[in-house]
Amino acid sequence: MYATQALTQLVPLAADELDKNKVTPGVLGFLVFAALAVGVWFLMKSMNRHMGKVDFEEAPDPAAQPGDTGGNPAQASSGAGTEAAGTKASASGKS
Repeated sequence: MYATQALTQLVPLAADELDKNKVTPGVLGFLVFAALAVGVWFLMKSMNRHMGKVDFEEAPDPAAQPGDTGGNPAQASSGAGTEAAGTKASASGKS
């Protein structure tokens, strides 16, 4: 029995199992997904390393006095947004 004869007898068996409407990603899809996963892992590792190098110490808010309890909280919180923006700019080295 030759290989071609064996294949011709196995083709009808395979035809019953294969569904032409079913689409699967296959090996190439798995390899692309694995490459993306490894790439994301390396990016996260690099980000953690860079975030570890950041030395940020927030300056105390001058509007919030430790002994001042009778002030208006709305006024104290209104200046906090501008102070935070200035602190971020100075931390990044930009003025």
